[in-house]
Amino acid sequence: MNLFIAAIAPVLIILIYIYLRDKWEKEPLRKLFMAVVLGALTIFPIMFVEMALSKILPFFNLNSRLSAFYNAFIVAGLTEETFKYLALLWLIWKSKEFNEKFDGIVYAVFISLGFAMVENIFYVFNSGISTAIMRAVTAVPAHAIFGVSMGYYLSFARFSLFNKKRNFVLALLVPIGLHGIYDFILMSNEPGYYLVFILYFYYLYKNGFKRLNELSSISRFRK
Repeated sequence: MNLFIAAIAPVLIILIYIYLRDKWEKEPLRKLFMAVVLGALTIFPIMFVEMALSKILPFFNLNSRLSAFYNAFIVAGLTEETFKYLALLWLIWKSKEFNEKFDGIVYAVFISLGFAMVENIFYVFNSGISTAIMRAVTAVPAHAIFGVSMGYYLSFARFSLFNKKRNFVLALLVPIGLHGIYDFILMSNEPGYYLVFILYFYYLYKNGFKRLNELSSISRFRK
């Protein structure tokens, strides 16, 4: 039970934070619950595709750096963010609740953290409390930030008059890129990667909060 609580606690904290940040017109709890469940369900196709892609890797005969790149950007980044993106489109693209830009961030983060919750449970139950603590301040917030970027660009694709197609594509490509870089730094195990990881994580946090603040400040429901 303690491991389960340790696994889901960081997810719940971030979900509550995002819900509170949506202060001008909150999304219905039923829809938010659906987003979390939908995100959690993406674990099944993601696991299937990632296992299939991992089996292909030996045929490429890649060195360690190229192998890290393949696992980071293709196996993890491309697969996970694509299924989150498809879930997000299915849930909100034509939904009446998607009626302002900040909503895109809210739903994207809830879907991302639905996936992150299930993934975190697997990792924590396999590796223990030390993994729970480490992932609570790294992997779980990272998934939320990838979701912020996805929702940010999808909102501009929905509500802006210009660059709709460009933003629609960026809503997928940017999270894939951010996710891939995150995993590549960890998987490459290069000298000094700890410092690079800290600097990159600082960038993720700063960029994520910047996008949250930007879309919150221009809410059409702001009083």
